[in-house]
Amino acid sequence: MVRRMMFNGTAYFGQGAIGEIVNEIKNRHFKKALVTSTPDLFEFGIATKVTDLLDEAGIAYEVYDGIKPNPSIANITDSVEACKRSGADVIVAVGGGSPIDASKAIATIMTNPEFSDVRSLEGLAPTKNPCLPIIAVTTTSGTAAEVTINYVITDEEKNRKFVCVDPHDIPIVAIVDPDMSATMPTGLCAATGMDALVHAIEGFITKGAWELTDMLHLKAIEIIGRSLRSAVAGDYDGREAMSVGQYIAGMGFSNVGLGIVHSMAHPLSALYDVPHGKACAMLLTAVLKFNASATGTKYRDIARVMGVADVDAMDETTYRAAAIDAIQQLADDVGIPKSLSEAGVKEEDIPFLAESAFKDACTPGNPKDVSLEDIIGIYKSIL
Repeated sequence: MVRRMMFNGTAYFGQGAIGEIVNEIKNRHFKKALVTSTPDLFEFGIATKVTDLLDEAGIAYEVYDGIKPNPSIANITDSVEACKRSGADVIVAVGGGSPIDASKAIATIMTNPEFSDVRSLEGLAPTKNPCLPIIAVTTTSGTAAEVTINYVITDEEKNRKFVCVDPHDIPIVAIVDPDMSATMPTGLCAATGMDALVHAIEGFITKGAWELTDMLHLKAIEIIGRSLRSAVAGDYDGREAMSVGQYIAGMGFSNVGLGIVHSMAHPLSALYDVPHGKACAMLLTAVLKFNASATGTKYRDIARVMGVADVDAMDETTYRAAAIDAIQQLADDVGIPKSLSEAGVKEEDIPFLAESAFKDACTPGNPKDVSLEDIIGIYKSIL
């Protein structure tokens, strides 16, 4: 079997890494940047850290702060027009998953205009050209959008999210600077951190997993398991560790896919506007219980790197339960709600949610084959 692995051409890590944006723009001879972000990131002085650097270096740029949380088709269409007007030859995407995901769609359409109907990007889109170059600057510690070939767009008309997978959309440069995520609010830190854990765990047990990605995912689980609590408490070292752990998880899952935690989280965000990381975190242990019989000894490995003692002395049933308990304890400790009803989910909407999840692009990668009825049952089990 031939397996492909794709990563950024260049990535920078550590305090002060954003300073490399200037060098990358100059060394690659870009003439003008479009800085994409959200109004909040400018208001709170996060995105301005990047524009200040560009000002000091005399680099031409325009700002587009119209990216919305869970970017929609209309949002992408408007953003593409803004990019055209700017005349930029590089996008500097500053933010969490939403600004970077939106920038991938914008940049792809810019060089592949035949995909200007945003819905045509769903799934594995047969684009012909690399997207407009993206320098991705992450401000959260969870999505790993800066290293993946995936992005998600919301179809507001149909109350659904759809996943796009395209090797042409990977940012040419990733900037992982803990200073950019150090001031994340506690709730966002918890939700995005749990999203990173879900990436690592689903990537580790997905049908496409293999030795190289297993190595990445296990290390990511270890880092996140020991660092997320302190990161949520505001500890700088914890946040720096999380910024690395989430990136490692992204290196893995981007190349082997995910499973039904993500399939089931996507419609929750589309219909109820539940933050993606929070939705994933609420679903994680329920899905792990469903998948346990199809994972071999992998839950023992998860339990070990999560810090569970004496896992090698446990039988299969015990170490599987221990792994799930350790993950649930972490979710509890960082304040993740346990029931979907706390997020406003209504029982009468479960059939629609389940149908959307069943059709999601992440579903085929789940380690255990799943039916529509199985998904309905999982939703109901944590309602």
